[in-house]
Amino acid sequence: MTQHIRHSAYFCLMLLVALLANAVRIQFLDAGSYDDNRANRRSQIARYHQPRGDIVVDGAPVTGSRDSGEQLRYERTYTDGPLYAPVTGFASQVYGTTLLEHVKDAVLSGTDPALKPFPVMNGFTRARSRGGDVVTTIDAAAQRAAYEGLDGRKGAVAAIEPATGRVLALVSSPSYDPGALSGNAAATARSWARLNADPDKPMLNRAVRQTYPPGSTFKVVTAAAALDAGVVTDLDRPTHSPDPYPLPGTRTTLMNEGEGCGDAPLREAFEWSCNTVFAKLGVDVGVRRMAATARAFGFNDTRQRIPFAVAPSTFDTSMDRAQLALSSIGQYNTRATPLQMAMVAAAVANRGQVRSPYLVERTTTNEGATVATAGSRPVRAAMRPETAERMKELMEDVVTEGTGTNAAIPGAIVGGKTGTAQHGLGNAGVPYAWFVSWAQNEDERQPKVAVAVVVEDGSAERGDITGGGVAAPIARSVMETVLNSKD
Repeated sequence: MTQHIRHSAYFCLMLLVALLANAVRIQFLDAGSYDDNRANRRSQIARYHQPRGDIVVDGAPVTGSRDSGEQLRYERTYTDGPLYAPVTGFASQVYGTTLLEHVKDAVLSGTDPALKPFPVMNGFTRARSRGGDVVTTIDAAAQRAAYEGLDGRKGAVAAIEPATGRVLALVSSPSYDPGALSGNAAATARSWARLNADPDKPMLNRAVRQTYPPGSTFKVVTAAAALDAGVVTDLDRPTHSPDPYPLPGTRTTLMNEGEGCGDAPLREAFEWSCNTVFAKLGVDVGVRRMAATARAFGFNDTRQRIPFAVAPSTFDTSMDRAQLALSSIGQYNTRATPLQMAMVAAAVANRGQVRSPYLVERTTTNEGATVATAGSRPVRAAMRPETAERMKELMEDVVTEGTGTNAAIPGAIVGGKTGTAQHGLGNAGVPYAWFVSWAQNEDERQPKVAVAVVVEDGSAERGDITGGGVAAPIARSVMETVLNSKD
């Protein structure tokens, strides 16, 4: 009898071990396949069972969560959604996440292990922490100044702090309300269809995901390359540049919008944006050195993140001399995002040093404890410090005496460069209006802000599109706002 009891006990123990082994297999080894099964809604229900963490601007959240009372309980809400859409992106129960909502989803949704006080234990229980917060570098007043300056016109604004790389404003227009995509009702699908069908592409982040021919704003790069290479040694010496300029190896001649560009010194050519002078300078510098300088400013960088991906700005590294001439005035295949051109202005303002731009200052728990910080940012030299000082002179002259007078701010030192970029088949499209700039208060030692503005206003008359007339006032408004802000 005892033997039978013992055998039964062994058998029950074996069953228990098998049951535990199967539970372990399901819980740990096969968990991924169950999680990924389309029929399993547990993870989705858990994801929306609690409020999402917030994205914070100037100490105030610009996001929130609404209790819908449905199975997918909490929906994302946005304060001033169109204003901050190029920063936040959207978090949708149907269409996923974009921009900061995407790259910081683990923190915001509460799945980041760093949010858990006991990560090992939570790993066994698979418990979800309360969503953490993402604190941005955005200056709320500068963001609004940029948004209101564009006033619904197609275009974008990027502003950064030269000494640190902090992104102070990131605006794209026209914009959209991310809250329209949050839920899973029929209205959400209608909003998605409408936004994707809109020819103005309101969901396109033009500040970081759209590249444009930079036009004459690229002459900042060309001038820096010429000074660094010793092609120009005196800002006021004639450059021996013919007007018109015959493109090397072709029968085509390059013209200027105004007069007086023949043999113009670099200072005058920069003030009045002489195409012929800068086309010849680019050819004299050569494709290798021009490409190296462009790369030092950030062009051809396919890995840039702020933390979401930025479309690479491009400068060809293999072209003939005629193409190089056009590339050196921001045409041909040269393309740039507004963020990239803000980096160009910031490099001049920061003694030739380029700081990698960043948008997130820190992430925190729901209770405010710091989880991670931005830390020090990588820096590289775009030009020699003495070249940067001469470039500052040139950009100041543009604002005080040249094509950028609309950017002048009383009581401040402002440097800028206008641009009117041709595009389209045979350059038949309405030109894009550009302005890149930096500014500092007269009593400060270094510039406080660098800005790039592009306006692609298809409703304007061709002759009315100029960087100085259209884009410079927007840049001035953003710079003035930052200069007047309290640190």
